[in-house]
Amino acid sequence: MRLAKYLAHCGVASRRASESLIAAGRVSVGGRRVTDPARDVDESSGVAVDGEPVAPEPRETWAVHKPVGVTSTAREPGPRTAVVELVESDARLYPVGRLDVDSSGLILLTNDGELANRLTHPRYGIPRTYRMRLRGRASEADLRRLRQGVELEDGPTAPARVRRLGPREVEITIREGRNRQVRRMAEAVGNQAAELTRIGFGPVRLGRLREGGARRLREDEVERLWKDSAS
Repeated sequence: MRLAKYLAHCGVASRRASESLIAAGRVSVGGRRVTDPARDVDESSGVAVDGEPVAPEPRETWAVHKPVGVTSTAREPGPRTAVVELVESDARLYPVGRLDVDSSGLILLTNDGELANRLTHPRYGIPRTYRMRLRGRASEADLRRLRQGVELEDGPTAPARVRRLGPREVEITIREGRNRQVRRMAEAVGNQAAELTRIGFGPVRLGRLREGGARRLREDEVERLWKDSAS
């Protein structure tokens, strides 16, 4: 197995992030630093990251209801809580994508780097659904613009699915993962997000999971994530 894929399989990081670790010289094989992500390795190769041996571990995927103020990181050096601290697991979990610190709702954690890569890679277009409460009333013209795509500083957005929930509340589904994208889309139509909650990631829904709570996904739910990312 190629080194970058092996690290992802061990739950160290996604494949792309593993390639960065290798390029940075933080990975060794048999005690010697390796910078080639395509190097063939297996469990007997003596792979280590920052001097710590790594090996495959049972794969876990969790759904977490992230509160506002919690960071979407594996570890947080500051006083704020990292989202992985909300899960009682000994696995080396890390977030699948990001959910900004001012937003709440569903975020997935996993130690399956290959799955994380599939769920976040732009080519697969996994849908993310949000409930957004706006500071101002949203007109039908505003909703049409959001549905068609709006111009942002980093380029136009793809068409979105938008459903009105109330005068100042909408449900919006996008298939891109740009930084703070939904908030910036609201600003592009002259409004602002007062509250933003992610309620769906692919086939997984937030449902009644309490704020700050976590649940391990069932095997059939993980299989559905793989199936949706392959379509």
